[in-house]
Amino acid sequence: MDQPVGIMGMPGVGFFGMLVIGFIAGYIAEKAMNRDHGLFTNILVGIAGSFVGGTLAGLLNFNFYGFLGNLIVATAGAILILWVFGKSRATN
Repeated sequence: MDQPVGIMGMPGVGFFGMLVIGFIAGYIAEKAMNRDHGLFTNILVGIAGSFVGGTLAGLLNFNFYGFLGNLIVATAGAILILWVFGKSRATN
């Protein structure tokens, strides 16, 4: 069930699905990490989180498909990004 995915796509969802997943994942990560971002930042963090989470899932040999799988992976990646960003800002 391997399907090719472009740089601006997620397995099992289209471009607009990626935006929705990015917003939801960014929002969940924002609340989990007790941050206050806007809509655009949530989308960017969520999409970046999907790439980070997707890469880590691939390294761990964890398969994910569709909306829910992408949402879980994107949320985990977004939380990781916000955590690392928070740690790097705390040391400065």
